[in-house]
Amino acid sequence: MAEAPILSNHGCRLNAYEVEAMRDLATTAGLSNAVIVNTCAVTAEAVRKGRQDIRRLRRENPEARIVVTGCAAQTDPDSFAAMPEVDTVIGNTEKMQAATWAGLATGNTEPVQVDDIMSVTETAGHLIDGFGTRSRAYVQVQNGCDHRCTFCIIPYGRGNSRSVPAGVVVEQITRLVDRGFNEIVLTGVDLTSWGADLPGAPRLGDLVARILKLTTVPRLRISSIDSIEVDDALMRCIADEERLMPHLHLSLQHGADLILKRMKRRHLRGDAIAFVEQARKLRPDMTFGADIIAGFPTETEAHFADSLRLVEDCDLTWLHVFPYSARTGTPAARMPAVDGRLIKQRAARLRAAGDAAVERHLTAQIGRHHNVLMETPRMGRTAQFAEVTFDSDQPEGAIVQSQITGRADRCLRAVPSSPS
Repeated sequence: MAEAPILSNHGCRLNAYEVEAMRDLATTAGLSNAVIVNTCAVTAEAVRKGRQDIRRLRRENPEARIVVTGCAAQTDPDSFAAMPEVDTVIGNTEKMQAATWAGLATGNTEPVQVDDIMSVTETAGHLIDGFGTRSRAYVQVQNGCDHRCTFCIIPYGRGNSRSVPAGVVVEQITRLVDRGFNEIVLTGVDLTSWGADLPGAPRLGDLVARILKLTTVPRLRISSIDSIEVDDALMRCIADEERLMPHLHLSLQHGADLILKRMKRRHLRGDAIAFVEQARKLRPDMTFGADIIAGFPTETEAHFADSLRLVEDCDLTWLHVFPYSARTGTPAARMPAVDGRLIKQRAARLRAAGDAAVERHLTAQIGRHHNVLMETPRMGRTAQFAEVTFDSDQPEGAIVQSQITGRADRCLRAVPSSPS
């Protein structure tokens, strides 16, 4: 009996979504005895880990065909094709096409299949239903990015922004809700750019409002967004729609205006603080996460202090801290670099600030009531995405009304409670 392909994923939630699509495509094509590695290019360390994984998988699967794809393969296909462990390299567009996998299954294929990602004008031909846990599903509504931040290589791996039409998104979410999913997460590379390429140029808030109006999804969650591009319709949803989860992850990147300008970001420090304050006035239980880069070129201690203070000024809870990593081909890679030891030290200080913020948030929840979406029989998450554990089994996939009784490490502890 032919062995099903082995898949290894690196990087973002969108990559994880696409791995599930590739699993379906490869299985349908009849591809067997193969290893598929979906790489990430967001940092040099991510690329290094991808190469390391490829070498490990070759040692563990000496007879299998190794297929490498993803953003790192898209941006630098020749270097992966030169690896002796690799048989085939395919681009981010090609990996979503059934014909690619049919060719791989029959052996009728070129060793490198990577076209110009900037010529791609569509997305979502590979929509799948049900990636995620039994309780939560992820829906890709957008891909690519039209912005060119000086540190970022991702537009060259993903191409320009493309949106999934609202009707297609609503149809998919309706199917997922009918299958029992209680939470849907909208994903994309640059979510707040959704709609700019569609007729009438709708905004992300229009999509969210339409989903909440036309589906019965109990919980709708938005993944990472660019706060400066949030539209009025989305703010109204934040204020009025309880089914929209009170948790936003913000692409802030830094807390110093000069560094933000050198990053070619579209917001300043004050814009971030103002957005958070406005959102909290509309939705007092709102929590925020953020991406922050430590050690961007030319960053001084004073600049870094601005990032540290931003954690408190915006009352951020869930931090994703990235030590700056130069990416060849980006403008930032040509700027004066910060010493690597300083970068590590500053990243550690930011992570410590993030840990302290999580501590404060979790401690403040003790005694409160939360609706918890169960991911496993004894673990779920609040609307603000805090992890909650129970001492007894709960229905997996259900939303359980709970009282927080305590905490342990980075988790809350709870017991089921009756409706008030």
